[in-house]
Amino acid sequence: MSAQATWISELPEMNHNASFEVEDATPGRVALDSDELRSSEFPRIIGKSAALRRVLEMVRVVGPTDATVLINGETGTGKELIAEAIHKCSDRSNGPLVKVNCSAIPAGLLESELFGHERGAFTGAVARGIGRFERAHRGALFLDEIGDLPLELQPKILRVIQERQFERLGGGATIHTDVRVICATHRNLVEMVNEREFRADLFYRLSVFPIELPPLRERPEDIRLLVHHFAMDYAARMRKPIAAIAEEFMAALARHSWPGNVRELQNFIERSVILSTGAVLNGSLPELTHTTHDGSKRPVTLEQAESSHILQTLLQTEGVVGGQNGAAARLGLPRTTLISKMRRLGINPFQRSSARARTAESSAA
Repeated sequence: MSAQATWISELPEMNHNASFEVEDATPGRVALDSDELRSSEFPRIIGKSAALRRVLEMVRVVGPTDATVLINGETGTGKELIAEAIHKCSDRSNGPLVKVNCSAIPAGLLESELFGHERGAFTGAVARGIGRFERAHRGALFLDEIGDLPLELQPKILRVIQERQFERLGGGATIHTDVRVICATHRNLVEMVNEREFRADLFYRLSVFPIELPPLRERPEDIRLLVHHFAMDYAARMRKPIAAIAEEFMAALARHSWPGNVRELQNFIERSVILSTGAVLNGSLPELTHTTHDGSKRPVTLEQAESSHILQTLLQTEGVVGGQNGAAARLGLPRTTLISKMRRLGINPFQRSSARARTAESSAA
């Protein structure tokens, strides 16, 4: 156990009225109150960095309006939380916030999901189906991963945003709806417009008020607060007797770039809590360092880090490279670019067992 530790108090009361103390070699202790973790206005958003505060200020400005908002950010930066905060700040907060992940629904079913369908509109439509736009009436509709919206559906989305009306699939009656649209994507829509993969008129309509979410590496001062929050949360859920976080472990977490952003950090802390057996949360980050023959540690090379990240993503997609849910889309790369990188790094997407073995070797190194 490290001589230094970050202490957590008031477990297992989850995260309410939490306070933390940092103990070091000096006699004094520094207390961090819960106001530094979150604001009462946005209780699920953790951080105090200037970058995050700028985003929240934009949320406060645009929230009370009915403007369409486009949230841009890397995977795992918390785009859905920002959408929820915008809705909470709006006059529509008493109405529903209906969410649709455009990349998670097959293209053939997405039109029905969004606009609904009449009985007999297609094989298996034995009853009328109410779409998400209709359910979100007098509320807001959150279209996550809007960059994966099929081209053939984009004119219909543009029409319902501009004219506030649509027809169910297989129906002739025009339905009027009062919906605020909030969108999010990790993809570069400007490049997609230039490559004719996304309609320019829809892009300009969606980006009335763009908000760019900073990746976690651009707000490193928030990492410690996030680690505290996740550690307390999972320790309480799993009834683990964790009362402190080893300072050496915390420092390693703070140094990491976290390419998967807050989601990656959250998953790592959950795994660390599961493996924890004592009162002090400790662990290692084998993907950050490699041990040399003399027992010392050195940072991984950029190529090693890139290879490890690609392998982990391939494991998540079970070796699938292309497509809406493939590794290329998750990494924000064109499929051809990812294939070129994999060839250069000697990665074979079709040998999933090999990928697992190589990831294990990287972790054990």
